[in-house]
Amino acid sequence: MKRTIVTMPGDGIGPLVMKEALKVLSAVGFEADYVHGDIGWEFWKKEGNALPQRTIDLLEKHKVALFGAITSKPKAAADDELDSSLKGKGLTYYSPIVTMRQHFGLDICIRPCRSFKGNPLNFVRRGPGGTVVEPLIDTVIFRQNTEGLYGCVEWTNPPDQVYDALMTHKKFRENFAWCPRPELAVSTRIFTKKYTSRIVKAGFENAKERGLDAIYICEKPNVIRETSGMMLKVAQEMGKAEYPGIKVNDVNIDAMMMWLTKNPEDYKVIVSGNMFGDIVSDGFAGLVGGLGFACSANLGETVSVFEPTHGSAPKYADYPVSIVNPIAMILAACMMLDHIGENEKASKIRAAVSLVVEEGKVRCYDMLKLRGAPDVVNQGAASTHEMGDAVVEALKRVR
Repeated sequence: MKRTIVTMPGDGIGPLVMKEALKVLSAVGFEADYVHGDIGWEFWKKEGNALPQRTIDLLEKHKVALFGAITSKPKAAADDELDSSLKGKGLTYYSPIVTMRQHFGLDICIRPCRSFKGNPLNFVRRGPGGTVVEPLIDTVIFRQNTEGLYGCVEWTNPPDQVYDALMTHKKFRENFAWCPRPELAVSTRIFTKKYTSRIVKAGFENAKERGLDAIYICEKPNVIRETSGMMLKVAQEMGKAEYPGIKVNDVNIDAMMMWLTKNPEDYKVIVSGNMFGDIVSDGFAGLVGGLGFACSANLGETVSVFEPTHGSAPKYADYPVSIVNPIAMILAACMMLDHIGENEKASKIRAAVSLVVEEGKVRCYDMLKLRGAPDVVNQGAASTHEMGDAVVEALKRVR
């Protein structure tokens, strides 16, 4: 029976990389009915809603989606670009991917960062005697996806009830009471035990499945004592009760950003809150080829959305020949296949990507370390389409 997959190409380069991922899925023999979902900046400008209800309805019905990329801009720019007929109606721009995560409870974000042999963008370091060492990186970051600093609970010039509540805290009175309220902006960092426990458990389960003996809680509990402290405590208690063979290591986010450029191969499973998970996953992605190789899954109890972690890169969208690397989107499609039980097809695609990268005959501009200009195809860089074709061709040679 064919599955129905919601495709949300989005803005900028999103439609370009989505096209290649669907091409590869077809080549590996995955049959599905794809239904298009509207999302992104154009719908904000035209309708005042970057995630229209009709797309929400599609996700509620079909449960599984592939997502490309969206453009987000600061508040002033968003208001300025809104259609004139919609201005003054109290509409507020919210990131559609953040809204989607919260609406559907896509609280578990999984971001694998794995090296491909032969990738010229892989991390290298100096070894003994001036040798060059290229460690194999196989890290999976589990990022809590709906809470924390991305919870969107914030104010500028907070209302009386909020301000009065803040004034009950000694540290606020001592350090911020001097500030005139119209000049005060407040963002919250909310953690709940339920969703903290879910992301921690996902990390433990991955470690157990891979036969690992440790996970790393990457937060800042020595300073952010309540929220980071909650995640560390939940992990310690869960490890003791349910995963006695897996050690819980406490690593501060700032220290992690240093260590990931010293010994990144040591960190196999990392669990973080929303903001720190975003930061550390991009850091690790930079060690395995950058955002052109970085994919992610957003998992809830009923709905799942799979995406590359790069942005919409609108300046590249109008090039006569598309030059962006579609591998991240292709790998996101692999995560989708794994999620719905098509593991063999996912493995074949990953093997084909590995073959293309290792052979080095087809490389996008990022892999050639060129600047992203329209003329890179004249300098030997593969186009987006050519990279997709190369993966399709490699599938024929994968056993």
